[in-house]
Amino acid sequence: MNNNIQAILWDFGGVFTSSPFEAFNRLEERIGAPRDFIRRINATNPETNAWARFESNSVSLAEFDTLFAEESAAAGHRINGSEVIALLSGELRPRMVAVLEQCKTHFKVACITNNVKAGEGPGMSRDPAKAQAVAGVMEKFDLVVESSIEGIRKPNPEIYRLTCTRLGVQPGQAVFLDDLGINLKPAAAMGMQTIKVLSEEQAINDLAAVTGINFPAG
Repeated sequence: MNNNIQAILWDFGGVFTSSPFEAFNRLEERIGAPRDFIRRINATNPETNAWARFESNSVSLAEFDTLFAEESAAAGHRINGSEVIALLSGELRPRMVAVLEQCKTHFKVACITNNVKAGEGPGMSRDPAKAQAVAGVMEKFDLVVESSIEGIRKPNPEIYRLTCTRLGVQPGQAVFLDDLGINLKPAAAMGMQTIKVLSEEQAINDLAAVTGINFPAG
């Protein structure tokens, strides 16, 4: 066991659920847009674009719908923002939830999620049963920090500082898992150990190596 670690911080979408990027790619293929077109829209002017403003609760769903449509149209393929929001809720990964439960017996656990006020709950699901399942996972965390509530979003370092302060730990005592490298960079700069989630198996193996916990095989 790594006694230097006090807390494990987790992203939600793409970590505890299948990645929405897979759904994005299916939409792109259907409308004839280049692969990862939606991700490129979201990466353009990342502090002020429609996505950033919606995740920080600066615009409404209706405003986001129009703003994203305008941004995507300017890039060559018009997609309404509501179409993108409908794709955000992935399928839960039960093994990752079990890993969270095991981590909680040794460390403080928190979720830092960039989300929007759409669907039901932090997982943004539009399916009540799925929303209930996500709510069950959220209850397992000692702390949940949501961009749509705090008005700040990853990769703003303030959201990581806020989380550590509320948990009562120093950044150097934390491990952070996220599926986006851009969100990991400021956390690493603050002293956190970071794990980029490329797949469920890889993330669990990396977390086992960092924490010293022997997680059950899938």
